[in-house]
Amino acid sequence: MSDMMNDQASQKKQLRREALARRNALDPDWRAEVAEALASQAQRIAVGSGTVVSGFWPMRSEMDVRPLMAVLAARGARIALPAILDRTTIVFREYRPDAPLVDMGFGTWGPDDGALVLDPEIMLVPLAAFDARGHRIGYGAGYYDRAIARLKARGLSPRLIGIAFDCQEVGGVPDEPHDERLPEMLTESGLRQISGFHAQKN
Repeated sequence: MSDMMNDQASQKKQLRREALARRNALDPDWRAEVAEALASQAQRIAVGSGTVVSGFWPMRSEMDVRPLMAVLAARGARIALPAILDRTTIVFREYRPDAPLVDMGFGTWGPDDGALVLDPEIMLVPLAAFDARGHRIGYGAGYYDRAIARLKARGLSPRLIGIAFDCQEVGGVPDEPHDERLPEMLTESGLRQISGFHAQKN
């Protein structure tokens, strides 16, 4: 690994640590209120009958998108959750409220291997930190970057919406060619379109 790559990795690690510390410090009751309020943004995430939306089961202090997923499902969306297959791969399995969830590790849960694997048309993307350009820092395993790249390689173009609290925004994320940018961010302040996204691509 080059010195530049080592430096970027170190910067990302530090930014991740600081952003997660700010998120962890948020009052749990306030986080729950924000999660309920976030569901009101469903009207800005247009779904039709059968639109596949991938969400996620929150781990630790993550933004809880379950109320938002419930509203989207009531509007006709099919909800999927990530399922970890191995150290590099996630797929998105259909979530049904009456079906059992299994421990996926890392403190999150997902449907078992009997659930249908779906291709998301809209992806609610968890993250540790983000910047105003739409670059994100995940948790270090690269699952979402690879999953999005696989979908795009098959000619699919899911709508990507990052999910975070405002306090997770940082001044700048060191970006690499394989990093997937997010054209939209959803926080407690609402849904933000990333300025200049279409004009500037990796």
